[in-house]
Amino acid sequence: MKYRIMVFLFLTGVLVQGQSIDYNTKKGYAAHGYDVVAYFDGIATMGKDQFTAMFDGVNYKFVSEANLEKFVIQPNSYVPQYGGYCAYAVAVNSKKVNVDPETFEIRGGKLYLFFNKGKNNTLQFWLNQSPNSLISKADINWENIKN
Repeated sequence: MKYRIMVFLFLTGVLVQGQSIDYNTKKGYAAHGYDVVAYFDGIATMGKDQFTAMFDGVNYKFVSEANLEKFVIQPNSYVPQYGGYCAYAVAVNSKKVNVDPETFEIRGGKLYLFFNKGKNNTLQFWLNQSPNSLISKADINWENIKN
């Protein structure tokens, strides 16, 4: 019961604020409904409908109550960078491009998602270039396109 009250209070505060940036909410959820906490365990896995939360006006799904609790305690630690858009596209083209939620990287304790279709696996492009330099470019570009 205590946990449910905490989640209710957390969600109520978020609902009042609304979104602070543009998020990629394909299928109605961040990361296409994949569990953003599970990525930090090295796993891209679809969340379940019974484990959901809202943060910054965006819905998230989780595979377990434990992952949901981790998110509720520290949501900013798990939210995908650049609103969940392709990190490579933000860095190179200053564009918001949809992602393949199974193509990701954890770097510096942050989640980056990438487009991957056919021969265009942008995670491979990212890794073949200088990811840290690309992050610096993406951070600058994101400031101009995040709203």
